[in-house]
Amino acid sequence: MMKIHKTAIVSPKANLAEGVEIGPYSIIEADVNIGKNTIIGPHAVIDSHTDIGEDCHIFQFAAIGAAPQDLKFRGEETRVVMGNHNTIREFATIHRATAADIGVTIMGDHNLIMAYCHIAHNCKLGNHVIMSNAASLAGHIFVEDYAIISGMSGVVQFTRIGAHSFIGGASAVTQDVPPFVMAAGNHAKMHGLNLVGLKRRGFSENTIAALKKAYQIIFRSSLLLKTAVEKVKTDVEDLPEVRQFVEFIQSSQRGVCR
Repeated sequence: MMKIHKTAIVSPKANLAEGVEIGPYSIIEADVNIGKNTIIGPHAVIDSHTDIGEDCHIFQFAAIGAAPQDLKFRGEETRVVMGNHNTIREFATIHRATAADIGVTIMGDHNLIMAYCHIAHNCKLGNHVIMSNAASLAGHIFVEDYAIISGMSGVVQFTRIGAHSFIGGASAVTQDVPPFVMAAGNHAKMHGLNLVGLKRRGFSENTIAALKKAYQIIFRSSLLLKTAVEKVKTDVEDLPEVRQFVEFIQSSQRGVCR
C-alpha cells in the first residue's frame, strides 16, 4: 500500500511503487517513477523526467528534477536518474541534464546528500558518496565511489573527483582530485593520502604503502609527470589501486590539483 497525504499533489501520470510514502504538501509531477518503500517528506518537489529508486528518503523541502541552470537548455526531455538507498536531506537540489555529453544527471546507490547541497546538470555520482552541508557541484562533474565532499565546498564544472578521496571543508576545487587523496583549500591542493578513509574502508597496509610510494614519486619528487609515471610503473608494486591512481592522473583533461 502507498501512503499519500491528502494535501500532496500527485500527477496521475506518475508511477509510484508499493510502499511509497508522500508527505504533506509535496508535489509529484508527471513522468516521475518512484521505487518501492521510498519516502518523500513534506513540501518536497519532484519534477517531471525523474526516476528515483527503492528505499530512498527524500527529506522536506528538497527539490529534484528541475530544469538546469544553463542558458543553453532549450527544454529537451533529459532526466534525473537516482539509484537505491539514497538519502537527500532538507533543501537539497538536484537538476536534470542538458542534452550535452551524458544527457542525464545520474546517481548510484547508498549516497548521502546533506542539507542545502546542490547537484547541477549532467553530474554523475557513483555509490557511497557523501556531500556535507551546502557543498555544491557545478555541471558535468563526475564523482567516483566513496568520495567525501565536506561542507561549504564548491567544485567547478567538468571536474572529476576520484574514488575514496576527501575534500576538506570550504574548499574551491578547480582541477581533478585523484583517487585516494585528501585535498583542501582555495584553490584546493593535495595534502597526501586519505589515510583515515583508506583504513576505514579496509585497504591493506601493503596497498596503502604502495599508494603512498606512488604519491611521493608523482607529487613530491622533482620529476616531470611522464617520467614520474614511468618510475611508478617500474618501482611500485603493480596493484589495481596503483594502476587506478596512475590512470586517473594520465587521463585528466583539466589537470590534477598539485
